[in-house]
Amino acid sequence: MVWTRLPLYGHSKPSTGGWQPLRFDGGAFHLKRTAELARALLVLRLCAWPPLVTHGLAFQAWSQRLLGSRLSGALLRASIYGQFVAGETAEEVRGCVQQLQAIGLQPLLAVPTEEEPDSAAKTSEAWYEGNLSAMLHCVDLSRAVADAHGPARNSLMQLKVTALTSPRLCKELSAWIQRPRGSSELRPERLAEAMESGRNLQLSCLSTEQNQHLQASLSRLHRVAQHARAQDVRLLVDAEYTFINPALSLLVAALAMRWNSSEEEGPWVWNTYQAYLKDTHERLERDAKAAHEAGLAFGVKLVRGAYLDKERSVTQLHGKEDCTQPDYEATSRRCDVTITLLTPLTKISHKSK
Repeated sequence: MVWTRLPLYGHSKPSTGGWQPLRFDGGAFHLKRTAELARALLVLRLCAWPPLVTHGLAFQAWSQRLLGSRLSGALLRASIYGQFVAGETAEEVRGCVQQLQAIGLQPLLAVPTEEEPDSAAKTSEAWYEGNLSAMLHCVDLSRAVADAHGPARNSLMQLKVTALTSPRLCKELSAWIQRPRGSSELRPERLAEAMESGRNLQLSCLSTEQNQHLQASLSRLHRVAQHARAQDVRLLVDAEYTFINPALSLLVAALAMRWNSSEEEGPWVWNTYQAYLKDTHERLERDAKAAHEAGLAFGVKLVRGAYLDKERSVTQLHGKEDCTQPDYEATSRRCDVTITLLTPLTKISHKSK
C-alpha cells in the first residue's frame, strides 16, 4: 500500500507522515516459515479450482457433517481461514500487524461481512445493528494495533456499506440515480444533513419501509464515521457490484461532506475505484473535480477488482455492453494510466488484487 502526496511516477522523495515506501525486494518472504509459504501455495491452487470456488459452502457443510464441527474448524483454520484471516483474537491480530509493520506495511482491518445483492433479504434491523457493533469494535482494534511509535492517523479500516444497509435498497437507489435525469432528491448534501441531524428522510422514490431503513442505515454509517474520526482511523469504503455502486458512491459522498472537510483535516472517508471497469478513470476524474469544487479532501483506494465473472454474467443476461476490461493485462494498463494521471495533491491508497 502506498500513501503519497506525489504522483506515483515521480522521483523518490522521503515519505511523509511516517509512511514507508512499498518495496518489492522479497522482504515479506523472510517473515514466513516454509510451512506458511507451502500453505499459501496450496490455498492459491485450491482457490483456482472451479469446483471448490462454485461449491465452497457445500464442501464446508459436508466437512462439518463428516468430521464434526471441531475437526472441520481446525482443518479450515490450518488452510484457507489461516491464510486470509489475521487472527481470532486481538493478540493474534497484533502479531500479524507487527510482521507487516516490520517490512513497512500498514494494516487495513476489515469486518468479514459479505452479502450478495440477490440473497434473501434480512427481515429486521437487528442483523445490521449487530454488524454496526462489529464495525465499531473493528475501529477500536484498528487504532489499538497501529504502530505506537508512528502517527495515529496511519490507522486504516475497510468499511463495507452493505453490512450496514440492504443491498436491495442500494440496488433500488442505484436504479433511480442512473435514470436519465436521476432524482433531485438523491443529493449528497441532503443525505449528509439527515445523517447529522437524525431527522427522518422521506424520499418519494422509496416506500415508507425503505425510507425507514435508509434513515437507520444513514445513522449507522454516521456512527461508524464519527467513532473512526474520534479514534483517528481512516475509513476505506469498499466498492462492490456495478448495479449497486452508484448508491454506495452516493453514501460515500454524503459521508465525505461531513468528514472530509478542511476543518476535519481529512480525508477520513475514502472511496474505492475498480480498475477492471472501463469507466473507472472517468468517474475518478469526475469525483476528484467535485471534491475540489466542494473544498473537500479526496481519498482514493484503487483496486483491480474482484467481481469480474459476476459482472460479465449480469451484463450478458441483460444484453448490455460488457463494462469490464477484456483481460488482466488491459486492467493493469488502465490501472497504471489512472495512477499516473492522478493529481499531485491526491492522497492515494493503491492496493492490487
